Amino acid sequence: MTPGVFARTYAAKYPGELFARIRKDGFSAVQFNLSCAGLAPLPAELPESIGASIAHGAREAGVTLCALSGTYNMAHPDVEHRQRDRLGFANVMRAARDMNVSLVTLCTGSRDASNMWHAHPENDSKAAWSALREELDFALIVAEQFNLVLGIEPEPGNVIGNARLARKILDEVGSRRLGIVLDAANLLPPEAQYRQHEIVAEAADLLGGSLFLVHAKDIDSNGVVVPAGKGAVDLPAFVARMKEVGYEGPLVGHNFAEDDAPGVAAYLASIIRDETP
Repeated sequence: MTPGVFARTYAAKYPGELFARIRKDGFSAVQFNLSCAGLAPLPAELPESIGASIAHGAREAGVTLCALSGTYNMAHPDVEHRQRDRLGFANVMRAARDMNVSLVTLCTGSRDASNMWHAHPENDSKAAWSALREELDFALIVAEQFNLVLGIEPEPGNVIGNARLARKILDEVGSRRLGIVLDAANLLPPEAQYRQHEIVAEAADLLGGSLFLVHAKDIDSNGVVVPAGKGAVDLPAFVARMKEVGYEGPLVGHNFAEDDAPGVAAYLASIIRDETP
């Protein structure tokens, strides 16, 4: 494993000193978002050569681009809204190919039309599942076209809200191009934190062979996001469990202030080495 970070953690954009700052802070991998290059996250148009330019900048700074965000609300109740998002998503996939990034990350979405991260009573409906399946089928066709893989992240407010549902969608879709982005914090609402080792163990058992990326977000006992190592998530135990199931890729921290980045990088490196501070 290697310490990684969301590019959106930083105020700097590309081109500029973004990648140099990431490397200086101690991260060797980065999950990129096209907004960090001054574009929309799902751009209606993709400037020529932008992907190759970003890839060159990362190489020059000595960081690896481990994933590109292609997030949109794949369960949005408005079919036309989802179809409009498909255009931008296709440009993200094209950019990923040009950046030589094999993994594009997804959000399975919510029936909440205004916020794709918010839970909705219809998220467990047949209509929500059907909408998600339609979008995944489309996304996988594009992934095949560009020779990419897709990672969905179980999120508490989304249609795929836990490890069991993640296993269900993987088995149902049955594509080698679809896998999981796993974040322990997303599996641990405050009322379940006392069972976190049991919950993480189940997720590892169910999803261990399908992990494309692992995140290291941390939350406190109230569910508020804090810098990695400052909250209630037993990240050393989580990382150890990920190693046990064979995951060797980047450990990507996110949702913390830029000023906290060096400390987070050092903490992630320490737990990767199995040296709890």
